[in-house]
Amino acid sequence: MDNREVDYSQKIEDLYRQDLFPQKLGIKLEAVQAGYARLSLKIAPDMHNFNGVTHGGALFTLADTAFGLASNTRGTALAMHISINYIKATVSGDLLTAVAEEEHLTRSTGIYRMTVFRGDETVALLRGTVFRKNS
Repeated sequence: MDNREVDYSQKIEDLYRQDLFPQKLGIKLEAVQAGYARLSLKIAPDMHNFNGVTHGGALFTLADTAFGLASNTRGTALAMHISINYIKATVSGDLLTAVAEEEHLTRSTGIYRMTVFRGDETVALLRGTVFRKNS
């Protein structure tokens, strides 16, 4: 079977409900399908860094969670590399949405683009590569 035909999105959606770390942060799953995931997070005051803006780790965790969900819809995938560019600061009360989209898939790797939005405004861009364990 061609990799692009594999779709474990229902299984991944079920597994996400058992993933306590993003649940504890308040990350909400909005959509998951083959090679794609969309999540949201409302920024709380305790997510700020010492400069009074959203901690980079909170933005990264939101995007990384979307990356993990999207990439694992194709079978077991393990992150090898992620890079992030922070574009704009966010603050308490902001509702952020992370979208992970598959860009390229081979038998053993996958490349994904993650974008974090505040409304229509891009606040962070990421790109990640996974190793596909069950290929």
